[in-house]
Amino acid sequence: MDRKLNAKLINNFLNEDLWKNHLRNDCINGEVFLAIRKNRIDLYHKGGKLFSYNSRGFKTHIKYAAAIHSEKDYLTEDELEDCTLETKFTEKYSRIKENCSNYSGVEASGLATFYQKNSYLTDNNVVVLDIEVSLKSDDEDRTQDRIDLVLYNRKERTLRFVEAKHFSNSAIWAKGEPKVIGQIKRYEQQITQKENDIISGYKDHITALKSIFESSGSILLDEHVEIEKKVPLLIFGFDRDQKTGRLKELVTENVQYEGINVIPIGKVESINQNNIWSNLK
Repeated sequence: MDRKLNAKLINNFLNEDLWKNHLRNDCINGEVFLAIRKNRIDLYHKGGKLFSYNSRGFKTHIKYAAAIHSEKDYLTEDELEDCTLETKFTEKYSRIKENCSNYSGVEASGLATFYQKNSYLTDNNVVVLDIEVSLKSDDEDRTQDRIDLVLYNRKERTLRFVEAKHFSNSAIWAKGEPKVIGQIKRYEQQITQKENDIISGYKDHITALKSIFESSGSILLDEHVEIEKKVPLLIFGFDRDQKTGRLKELVTENVQYEGINVIPIGKVESINQNNIWSNLK
């Protein structure tokens, strides 16, 4: 797991207008979550990847960038021909953020509610260090498994990988073995096989974050890192009746889930640094 950023990339990033005028403050305020990849920086908003940054600069998805300039909120077909496409990310930053949030599903946007309030820039003991992590490689192959959350417990100096599913996600329901169980078993095998690489990668990850946010004075991560081998399953988005009904029948008391640590938290707003670390079934 490579999480190194070269000094030139960091310096160029810190001098970008988009970072200085918009993204930096949004990271500190919890609107945007910054993650380190191999010589790349990813920035997430409301569950979507708002921007990526590498040696070629910033990029965003075309569906987020489709922001036109017009003096009107509503346009006729003829008026549309006179509109121009905004060509500067800095000029239509707010619209790009809005577009990004509009494309996020209930699971991604729900998790974002938690990790944007509990990032490594907070003073919490348990913080979110990383999101959407592939343990196979750092490329953008969308067929790869991606673990939803990487937590860091400052007091225990320990990493915990967490897979998260909304109650409506079919991957947790099945007559045979639910799909999510296979995912978690693969993750745990990968963590066991690559433990040293993962620890080394997250030490580099923390070092890079300190370089980027040094002037903010709010990042307090320790470069000493240990790692848990078990990957718990966070399930959220259910009410009290569902918890004592379908969730109990098909997950918490389902023999298929033996050996899987489940964290059942109904409302996403109720997920906090304490219950996501200790609230196992």
